Amino acid sequence: MDLNTITTVAHPQTRCDLPAWTAGDAWLAGGTWLFSEPQVHLRRLIDLTDLKWPALTITDDHLSIAATCTVAQLDGFACPPDWLAAPLIGQCCRAFLASFKIWKTATVGGNLCMSLPAGPMISLTSALDGVCIIWKAGGGEQKIPVVDFVTGNQRNQLAPGDLIRQIDLPIAALKRRTAFRQISLAPIGRSAALLIGSLDGDGTLTLTVTASTVRPIQLSFSKVPDANALRAAIEQQITDEQYHTDIHGKPLWRRHMTLRLAEEIRGELLEAKLS
Repeated sequence: MDLNTITTVAHPQTRCDLPAWTAGDAWLAGGTWLFSEPQVHLRRLIDLTDLKWPALTITDDHLSIAATCTVAQLDGFACPPDWLAAPLIGQCCRAFLASFKIWKTATVGGNLCMSLPAGPMISLTSALDGVCIIWKAGGGEQKIPVVDFVTGNQRNQLAPGDLIRQIDLPIAALKRRTAFRQISLAPIGRSAALLIGSLDGDGTLTLTVTASTVRPIQLSFSKVPDANALRAAIEQQITDEQYHTDIHGKPLWRRHMTLRLAEEIRGELLEAKLS
């Protein structure tokens, strides 16, 4: 869609080139949502592509995913063989309600910034203890865990002019055994519940609940709980008000699916631990 209110497109090449943020500005990376509907309040786009951030970088401690990394780049990344959690990347990429053309354009950072409950990059990065590195509008950086970054349906902790630079995933998290479950109302539909479980080397089980809730919610257990303990923990830590509602699923059904998928994950990881 043409954005006929835009009068200027800025092309910064370094952080120092970023213009002062004003009302009517928007960051442009993939633009798959930005150009999908009228944006009559916008006057200037700040194109991030000329910053040329490396899409994916492995350090001693982290996998750093640039905010401008596309879904296709992430899905095509060749992970080291000891990253047991690597299948999650493809599973979450395929949880997108999007064509291959969108994959080549939509960005990981854009998915986080949209902060939709069904955002699969939110699911992936929160389950793997991801941390957002944010360039603050006034200078400096801020680090916020992804699980805390998204605060509700299309709400997050970004202030006007703030910019996600990258998301860091700890190598230790990528070496955990994981289990993935996702369900939609339609065969090809937006996720109504997307749960990821991970099992640490010391036996700690972490369950990350997304899509069914308005924000990511994590539950941690020092060991794999029994079915009753898992259900009780979910019912205690996820209130009725935290379940999302829209045409893709009502709260009562999402709650039921959350409990069901969580039990499937518990069973899968328990079996893996015992084998």
